[in-house]
Amino acid sequence: MTDTRPTWPEAASARYRAAGHWQGVTFGTRLCHLAADHAEGVALVDGDRRWTYADLDAEADRIAAGLRGLGIGRGDRVVVQLPNRAEFVLAWFGLQRLGAVPVHAMPGHRRREIGHLVRVAGAVACVVPDRHARFDHRRLMSDVRAEQGPDGSLRHVVVVGDPGPYDDFVPFEALRGDAASATGADKGTGTGTGTRTDGADPSGLALLLLSGGTTGLPKLIPRTHDDYAYNARACAEICALDARTVYLAVLPLGFNFTFACPGVLGTLMAGGTVVIAPDPSPQTAFALVERERVTLTSLTPPLVPHWTDEASSGSWDLGSLAVVQVGGARLPEDHAGKLGPALGARVQQVFGMAEGLINLTRLDDPEDLVRTTQGRPVSPDDEVLVVDAEGGPVPDGTVGELLTRGPYTLRGYYGARAHDRVAFTPDGYYRSGDLVRRLPSGHLVVVGRIKDQINRGGEKIAAVEVEEQLLTHPAVTAAALVGVEDERWGERSVAFVVCDGEAPGTREVAAHLRERGLAGYKAPDEVVRVPGLPLTAVGKVDKAALTRMSLPA
Repeated sequence: MTDTRPTWPEAASARYRAAGHWQGVTFGTRLCHLAADHAEGVALVDGDRRWTYADLDAEADRIAAGLRGLGIGRGDRVVVQLPNRAEFVLAWFGLQRLGAVPVHAMPGHRRREIGHLVRVAGAVACVVPDRHARFDHRRLMSDVRAEQGPDGSLRHVVVVGDPGPYDDFVPFEALRGDAASATGADKGTGTGTGTRTDGADPSGLALLLLSGGTTGLPKLIPRTHDDYAYNARACAEICALDARTVYLAVLPLGFNFTFACPGVLGTLMAGGTVVIAPDPSPQTAFALVERERVTLTSLTPPLVPHWTDEASSGSWDLGSLAVVQVGGARLPEDHAGKLGPALGARVQQVFGMAEGLINLTRLDDPEDLVRTTQGRPVSPDDEVLVVDAEGGPVPDGTVGELLTRGPYTLRGYYGARAHDRVAFTPDGYYRSGDLVRRLPSGHLVVVGRIKDQINRGGEKIAAVEVEEQLLTHPAVTAAALVGVEDERWGERSVAFVVCDGEAPGTREVAAHLRERGLAGYKAPDEVVRVPGLPLTAVGKVDKAALTRMSLPA
């Protein structure tokens, strides 16, 4: 598929290269360098399985060879939908070694979302588990492939585990052939691990992340080798990562937060160790902190009270844990104040977006800034504007929309030129849709969204998508979904429905949406029957009035 994504202007690109932000190294080649520098260091831990940097490098070769044997080549898109297990990282680097492009999907995505990703990306393959969380992903992929039809792009389904009754699905283990076989990578003329190159363009497409999907299904976010490596490296430098860092991946590996803020990539680029947690429960995580002497991890706000409560039992040795990041949604101030003392660690607030800009509180920031702000930009070349509804700048301390551009912030979505005309200013600033206040120190306080999107514990729910599917229920004649402030989730979703006959309950609605192919987290937390939806003066649904109806008297 032709790469037609918008790119940075040449003057900006030259400036970022001159500043050392863009280093001109692809991820496939970067792993070679890491293996040369840290060959026997432990790179990856998943349960009882361990990989040194040399092992990880060799696995990338094997998997690249297996993928090439399937006819997958440089530039091909491959959807990776795997839960937290080492195969996500192995497949990712195998694709990078080949010069192919991983498309990050979430474990909770279902037929509607995965089918959309395959179509928009033109994906030639998907990598999925056999089953996860009692859900059969093989059946999902069978349905997706049937919907694609014989003229669709999808040619291969790779299954981690048992392919089941699907004879043409490929076991992941079958990819791991001879490391010495051809991978499509130019191994160069030198000897030793550090000389290999994948032949890809460092300024070219490296991966596709997913937007929050404010207008329904997610848009694809193109990230290059140069900009995404800088994203991870800049965060790693602020977090003071080095070869002694042990990062615990608690949140889904496909999240930008988990993968590169600094996450998996930042840790590996610093020569540290990545430990994968199969679930985010504090019991699972604390056992891994004890066993692996974890120094850094990342959470979303809904996990914080559970971790705080479990830590208060005093049953765990958490002495190695130095920093706990919290991001994905705004962390309530009282939770921020309790988390650090409970874990004996420094709390770091994180506010960012898969589209680019990342903000971190600093490790030496005063406690009041850590509790009350969501950090400041990681790069000196991050450009941030806070503007009013007319696009004019507002003074510090005044709420406005956050606009941004910089060395790791996209200049346009993948294959969405019409949307780009709305999402970006003529001079290349990305309109984030986030409402923020900027302090004189540069720290940002996030106060809400201007887009019709609900942020439920870091999971982004596009109201319009759920509303459309609610209307397919035979009893529902009108529907509106709103987000309501919630201490646990940040926001919970409430569906207001107008019905002909008996109104469906929350469970029935969830089952209906699941049958329609939506991910489970998109089901409303509450369903409220109303005689009619309130309208504004111009005839639009008055969601502000509905939100007020949802609040306690």
